[in-house]
Amino acid sequence: MTDAPSDLRLGVLGYGLRGSIARTAHRPGAGSRVTALADHDAAARTEAALAFPGALVSSDHKKVVEDPDVDAILVLTPDHTHADVAREALEAGKPVFVEKPLDISVERCDELLRTAHATGSRLYVGHNMRHMPVVRLMRDIIARGEIGEVKTVWVRHFVGYGGDWYFKDWHAERQYTTGLLLQKAAHDIDVLHWLAGGYTRQVQALGDLMVYGDNPHRRAPGEPKHDDWYTKDGHWPPATQRGLNPVIDVEDVSLVNMRLDNGVLASYQQCHFTPDYWRNYTVIGDAGRLENFGDGPGGVVKVWNSRRSTYRDEPDAAHPVPDAEDNAGHGGADPLLIDEFLRFVRDGGTTDTSPVAARMAVAAGVRATESLRAGGTPREVPPLDPELVAYFEGGQNR
Repeated sequence: MTDAPSDLRLGVLGYGLRGSIARTAHRPGAGSRVTALADHDAAARTEAALAFPGALVSSDHKKVVEDPDVDAILVLTPDHTHADVAREALEAGKPVFVEKPLDISVERCDELLRTAHATGSRLYVGHNMRHMPVVRLMRDIIARGEIGEVKTVWVRHFVGYGGDWYFKDWHAERQYTTGLLLQKAAHDIDVLHWLAGGYTRQVQALGDLMVYGDNPHRRAPGEPKHDDWYTKDGHWPPATQRGLNPVIDVEDVSLVNMRLDNGVLASYQQCHFTPDYWRNYTVIGDAGRLENFGDGPGGVVKVWNSRRSTYRDEPDAAHPVPDAEDNAGHGGADPLLIDEFLRFVRDGGTTDTSPVAARMAVAAGVRATESLRAGGTPREVPPLDPELVAYFEGGQNR
């Protein structure tokens, strides 16, 4: 059986937790298929061979990057490797999808953007939350003027499975993430910027390693993650966690204040030992406010904008969070993300995700982490080279 003529041939670098992106992109006969994949881990390569029959599966990422039968590359490797491997793919002339965050330092992000600009190879960043129905709904409400002009945004992120997902592998180490105010918060900082219509210019943060740092139940160095490293209903309370990463030096709770370049004031709070897992956004304008209750199907975004009052549960308008056509992967966001990437590879043009915004989310997270570890002293967020801003916001046209 031959490939459908329209199928883009995709090379995948990394097949760990975000291997789901590769599986979502594998649509033989319907537009794209995974034809080559590389991962250092033998078990991951075995799984990949089953998921993508007939694909080249290798331990050497260069075999994928240099494969003439690969049309575009998905970079799904650990965060600290993103810039290096993505740069190789761009220099090979391949359009590149980079999983968020873009990388773990401002300098490496800027170097990657300069490479994309110099080579003309298309760069796309996997900020899938821009395709989540709850985020789209809030952005539409703001655009319709239901709360007036945005003045402040407050975000609370309750990471109920944080002990499972972020303290049992490389995510727990600064050398691989900088910190969870970058790795995990890059999603919400990007959404916050999108809703507020600006980028962070000044940050101040506090945080600590309050719970998981005292847990003595660590794996030995080199010991693989336990088979039950994640369970939906177990591992509660947090002190019952076992098999944590040998090294834990990132914070499990953090609070950030931000001033954006358009004057909007914002805050972000993240906790990895709550019993519930969801995101709560409050956006206040000069003529009302909105707040989401639940961030997936069954949730609702409420708007108060008609009058002043004491507490009232009943809003002036309630907008149900719509179901996605395909609820797989972040409430249906992942398939939409891949749809946009494939369209971008074929046709170019502007996209809802943005390399500029991805870089600014990293920059805010990096400087917030520096502030946190310096006792809360404010930090300035460096702007991006205007030439790069113009290039990427213009659709990466030469």
